[in-house]
Amino acid sequence: MEYHSADEPIYVISVAARLVAAHPQTLRYYERVGLLKPIRSSGKIRLYSQREIERLRKIQRLTNELGVNLAGVEIIMDLTERLENLQQQMKQREAELLAEIERLRQELNGAHD
Repeated sequence: MEYHSADEPIYVISVAARLVAAHPQTLRYYERVGLLKPIRSSGKIRLYSQREIERLRKIQRLTNELGVNLAGVEIIMDLTERLENLQQQMKQREAELLAEIERLRQELNGAHD
């Protein structure tokens, strides 16, 4: 089986729409309002990544199941993305601090020997 990264644009609009049970026109509309950003091939064909498919599923969940309008979806998606970025930064900083603590412990242990 061939491996694709989550950001690799591999689905044309008809396949992407079928994967999320939506009409291709809906995907075009989401792109126009800024909720999706498919990659354009050299022939101007929209290509969607697995990450965009997951984003589409989130949009559908928010609109269909929770009744959020598209302006609300945009705000929620933006805040969710910011939160995920902050969590990644915190994890990275925590790893750096733990490494520094370990380095200082080693240094202290070396000084007591």
